[in-house]
Amino acid sequence: MGMGSDMYRQQILDHYKNPRNHGELEDPTFSHVGENPSCGDTIRMDVRLDDDGETIEYVSFSGDGCAISQASASMLTERLPGTTLDELEEMDTDDVVEMLGVDISPMRIKCAVLAEKVVQDGAKIHEGELELDETTTEE
Repeated sequence: MGMGSDMYRQQILDHYKNPRNHGELEDPTFSHVGENPSCGDTIRMDVRLDDDGETIEYVSFSGDGCAISQASASMLTERLPGTTLDELEEMDTDDVVEMLGVDISPMRIKCAVLAEKVVQDGAKIHEGELELDETTTEE
């Protein structure tokens, strides 16, 4: 890992210490909560859809957890506006790891993808495709 990795580590720390779009969104189209019991991370993702009902207009998050989970949630709130629900559904672990820009150990992958899984499950619940009270990273 070279200097590029240091830049990404600094970006993760910046998002952790200065989270973007942190707090509960007033009048979201949908909200969903999830946890990563192995690390103690909890995330709530609030999403407001555009008038077309398909395009994400705004995303916020709240919760507590490690630097990776909180930075990932913060970064997603910046990345998702303008994304459609179909594009959201197509996101996977590789997209999140690429967004973070650093190699994530197998033990930390659940931390990194928690926010992505929470917002994806929230969208599926909103669309009537899933019934779930809370997302968890445990299988």
